[in-house]
Amino acid sequence: MWGAFAEPADSYYQIRPECTDVPNTKFKIKPGKTLSVRKWQAAFTTEGFLDMGKTLNRIQRGGIHPSIRGEVWEFLLGCYDPKSTFEEREQIRQRRRLQYASWKEECKQMFPVIGSGGFITAPVITSKGEPIYDPLVLQETNLGANGSDFFKELASRGPLDQKVIQWLLTLHQIGLDVNRTDRTLVFYEKKENLSKLWDILALYAWIDNDVGYCQGMSDLCSPMIMLLEDEADAFWCFERLMRRLRGNFRDTGRSVGVEAQLTHLASITQIIDPKLHHHLENLGGGDYLFAIRMIMVQFRREFSFCDSLYLWEMMWALEYDPEMYSLYEEPQFEGERTEGSSKGKPKSINQCGKYERENMKNGGKSAEGPLPISVFLVASVLKDKSSKLMTEARGLDDVVKILNDITGNLDAKKACTGAMKLHKKYLKKAKK
Repeated sequence: MWGAFAEPADSYYQIRPECTDVPNTKFKIKPGKTLSVRKWQAAFTTEGFLDMGKTLNRIQRGGIHPSIRGEVWEFLLGCYDPKSTFEEREQIRQRRRLQYASWKEECKQMFPVIGSGGFITAPVITSKGEPIYDPLVLQETNLGANGSDFFKELASRGPLDQKVIQWLLTLHQIGLDVNRTDRTLVFYEKKENLSKLWDILALYAWIDNDVGYCQGMSDLCSPMIMLLEDEADAFWCFERLMRRLRGNFRDTGRSVGVEAQLTHLASITQIIDPKLHHHLENLGGGDYLFAIRMIMVQFRREFSFCDSLYLWEMMWALEYDPEMYSLYEEPQFEGERTEGSSKGKPKSINQCGKYERENMKNGGKSAEGPLPISVFLVASVLKDKSSKLMTEARGLDDVVKILNDITGNLDAKKACTGAMKLHKKYLKKAKK
């Protein structure tokens, strides 16, 4: 076992043979380092309590075996409490599935394409709530002759609630994004998988009154569909991920939430590498908008599909907070769905990820809470290629090109290690 060769992880996520321009995958399943099925099962007691400390250490050493990735992610993202039993988790799972089914039926009553196996890429109403009789919508959906009846019924409803109008206006944009998401993968050759992704994003847009749907969310949700067979389980995993990231998508009309993280990125670079920061400012990049995609979709487009999943689980393991589950389950967070650091009882440091432990020891938090490791990961990329950026970048287009060339060759584990080192260095310099 220990002397076995590393297994290519790509075999678990089939790439369509005609897609030859996708990034090469660096992540390999390494016996003795990767969290295996055997090690994962051994981490539970007979009652179902999970030793999260050992699990995090294993993930940080070599990632998660693809065959168990989905169920491990549910713990990393706070879907379940490691201190719960098998029976308690099953009860929670069934309750959430019922909640999802209820929401889905509510959405289906408003727009019957939900749950039909189809999806739309053309608008169905105007901004005033008036139906748009687009033949493309009837062609795309499985409603058949009932499609015309739907439009008649929609017109007969009278003035629609503004929330319903806004939601219906969003559905075709979700469809357009779904059509562009991970189409190099064999998995998405099946229309039912595209439809499942569309259904989940449509439901999320309905229940999240503040943020709704924004471009980029399909990149975040797509892996959940592949890793978790049950649609409701995939939805809740995505919903928990959005608890972390939804602030990035919040648009106040004057600014977008991610701009706060870009401001922190600028501050970090200014402290760690003032010459590079000054150079980027001179190029007109002092707002660091060139890095917005990396933070918004968590490097999904900078790595191969397989490597991006490896990077995510490494980041989540490093950031893991054992109180995340109880925080998310508190009633006041159901409506707000905001990010935040846990308060109250002191938490066990042994059950925290390394990055979270560093923040606990050094108080490395901004006024809004702890900075996500992704910000330091971007800063680490900039620091590592500082000389190249300084000598070759003569404009923002050059900066973007250099970063695209760099990230295509990044190693997820090394990138996280570099982010951790930079985080420690930043904390020391920031205290002076």
